[in-house]
Amino acid sequence: MAPISKILYASEPRLDVAEFRRVLVESGLGETRPVDDEARLKTMLGNASLVLTARLNIEGKPLIGVARGVTDFSWVCYISELAVSASAQGLGVGKGLMDEARRQLGPSVAVSLISLPDAVGFYERIGMKRMTDAFWFSRKN
Repeated sequence: MAPISKILYASEPRLDVAEFRRVLVESGLGETRPVDDEARLKTMLGNASLVLTARLNIEGKPLIGVARGVTDFSWVCYISELAVSASAQGLGVGKGLMDEARRQLGPSVAVSLISLPDAVGFYERIGMKRMTDAFWFSRKN
């Protein structure tokens, strides 16, 4: 990818499902998300209380990253996805999306997530604390 002059971070609660799907696939998260189920992706976006995007500040403003979360805007926010297109990984986009989430949520809201094994180092590098007592009921489909 060419040098980036500026990345635009924004709240986009009505993010296009096709753009969301593309970034999931390009990021590698498509392997663990229902990218072939458009209705489910639409529901995932529609029911999220926080949808943040990272776009290149060039013609067409292509989407290169998404953070999607569920929050009460008072106590905690669970980040369901932090996806950055492979071509933009390593450029600070993931950290930028997390910084934007924390900015929008404010200092009184904790941020939590479940990391894929390959991303653990990233979350540690940006200062997130590893928690040992997390629990999970697996989905059936």
